[in-house]
Amino acid sequence: MSFQHAPVTKGIMMAVAVSSVVVAIFDVKHNFHLQLVPHISRDRQYWRLLSHHAAFSNSSELFLWELILYNIGVNIERQFGGVKYASFLVVSTLLVTVLELLSLLVFHQFDSAFNIIPSGPVGLAFSLVHQYFSLVPATYHFRVFGIAFSNKAFLYALALQLAFSQPWSTTLAAALGFAAGAIYRSDVASLKSYRLPHWFVRLASRYLFSLVGETRAVRRTTRAFPATEVSETAPRVEDEVITTAPTPRTDHSTRSIPNGSHGATEQPGPSVMREWVNELTGRVDRASTGIRVPAEAEISQLMNIFPDLQRDVIVAALQRR
Repeated sequence: MSFQHAPVTKGIMMAVAVSSVVVAIFDVKHNFHLQLVPHISRDRQYWRLLSHHAAFSNSSELFLWELILYNIGVNIERQFGGVKYASFLVVSTLLVTVLELLSLLVFHQFDSAFNIIPSGPVGLAFSLVHQYFSLVPATYHFRVFGIAFSNKAFLYALALQLAFSQPWSTTLAAALGFAAGAIYRSDVASLKSYRLPHWFVRLASRYLFSLVGETRAVRRTTRAFPATEVSETAPRVEDEVITTAPTPRTDHSTRSIPNGSHGATEQPGPSVMREWVNELTGRVDRASTGIRVPAEAEISQLMNIFPDLQRDVIVAALQRR
């Protein structure tokens, strides 16, 4: 899988990775988590509501986030399209932020342990997980000890690792992100119809996408055999397209067989695979394949000298001579 038709996902992955590295280098991780007391209630640091989505505090969570985005975000963006997908990311981030603030205000009244949410867009990742759960069908199913699973179970396992990386703060963020994805999916207040402004889309297409780089998949050669070194003056030969589709018959691949009424009819010649099998099994004309055919006198002379050797061994030795 590649980032083809998914430039927004690639850009988000690059942005979060770079910001996490920069935050770690300059040792400012303590400014990128969301804490109700004292940062919000006393110090009025409301900028933390959005800044805590910008970077992760450790490399393990960043690695899990990148895996989830690569395997889930690419599929969702290809279904939504770039503009709708970017609009979904903005709406989901705002929903997660509001839900996190409300949950901290409510749960902190009952337990002071619910006072902090770690840095990183964990909620956004689980909003994507909900879209993946609702939109993308399973490719195959399998059973382990009688329990049925699908291929999507591996991605859910990665998401669970991210959710329980810092229990119970990341678990709360994951649950709120999944709820935000459900709210977006239910189309409350016509959230699904929101689109980013056209001026922002034009600016992003002109300036930001150039930073993302190439998103097309790498073109794989159709050459059946390794390329051989040729001189610069030799003419270049285009790669032969190898396909399993039936090919039309040509003159060099057919042979003529006499026919009583029309004189000759074209019959397909032996295939390349059949010639190769016949060559291995010894059922092919050695002279037509360019392999030296030893004379019967040479074979008889060596069989007299080495009576314990079999005939095919002697023939093979003479062919390798």
